[in-house]
Amino acid sequence: MSSTFIPRLLALPKSHFFLLGPRGTGKTAWCNAQFKNALRIDLLNAATLREYSSRPERLIASVSANTDKKHIVIDEIQKLPQLLDAVHLLIERKSGHQFVLTGSSARKLRRQGTNLLGGRAAQKHLHPYMACELGNKFDLQKALTHGLLPVVWAAADPEEILQAYNGLYLREEVQMEGLVRNVGDFARFLETMSFSHASVLNLANVARESHINRKTVENYLQILEDLLLGFRLRSTVRQCN
Repeated sequence: MSSTFIPRLLALPKSHFFLLGPRGTGKTAWCNAQFKNALRIDLLNAATLREYSSRPERLIASVSANTDKKHIVIDEIQKLPQLLDAVHLLIERKSGHQFVLTGSSARKLRRQGTNLLGGRAAQKHLHPYMACELGNKFDLQKALTHGLLPVVWAAADPEEILQAYNGLYLREEVQMEGLVRNVGDFARFLETMSFSHASVLNLANVARESHINRKTVENYLQILEDLLLGFRLRSTVRQCN
């Protein structure tokens, strides 16, 4: 897998912000490129997660002990939403730090009753590559076949990585979090939805092809949006007199 960083079209906020996007879109790589001397807290690291889970207030001590670090990057903040209370307190103290909070699931933050710092942090989203970001590296056939997800695009075997990526989401984000009762139904739904990109969505057709009822399809669509794997463009029909 290539380790070459490809610059993204994402404006750098001047204040605190959440950087949201599905796994594999390059949030960590972007933060590493933008904030080379940051204090980094990776909540995907089991040891780090245990440390801060037992005492979220450790964050205050960590930040206070690193006065030379202007930027504080916390990866996968949805793993420990309680940590936002400490972030909130540090922001209120006007410590002079900029907090960058990455996340791959807005659902977990909302479920914990988190108010996303009450408007004290902006929200930015990082999506898969755009053709203009890739420049002369862009390959239309490759994009149509495997998509533009950075973790897949840079892989020596994109198809294998894409299958592993799908399995990761089904196992860690859906099954382990108890988001659905039947993982098999959700897997069929994902396959059906893969043929619905950039087209008018017919829930009845999706339900029929997935062999599940329409109400379940609506719930599954909400899960896709909460996991930042998709979004809907709602059209407005105007009537003329």
